[in-house]
Amino acid sequence: MPSVAGRGRGRRTISEINMVPFIDVMLVLLIIFMVTAPLITPSMIDLPSVGKANKQPDQIIQVIVGKNDSLEIKVKDQTQSITLKDLAATVKKAQAPTVAGPAGSGASGASGTAVIISADRNVKYETVVKVMDTLQRAGIARVGLSVQLAP
Repeated sequence: MPSVAGRGRGRRTISEINMVPFIDVMLVLLIIFMVTAPLITPSMIDLPSVGKANKQPDQIIQVIVGKNDSLEIKVKDQTQSITLKDLAATVKKAQAPTVAGPAGSGASGASGTAVIISADRNVKYETVVKVMDTLQRAGIARVGLSVQLAP
């Protein structure tokens, strides 16, 4: 019940907020959080990192996309210019020596060959996607993008 204070001419009511229920609720919540916090187990997230492959590729075929959408393929130390239509056949041909594996081991050498796409920064994204699409439609399994870390 609000109390009435008399000051001068008239009566004025004094409104007060009862803080006891608020403090009780906050203490109960504090106790609940203190009890449940140690029970929550922290989850570990295994994030991928660069170079975390199980097996390093036997051979790397690099497809270089130039500024004017020209394509070059680099196998070992040999570089040759190609067109998008000839890309899949050229990559398959470059993988051919490793397909048989050493002494006909029966292991698929194509899985040991990685194809890396390196593109100039001014090349359209659409061109890189076309190259990736062409390689994947040809059945080439390991296709990746070249990552250059800024100094």
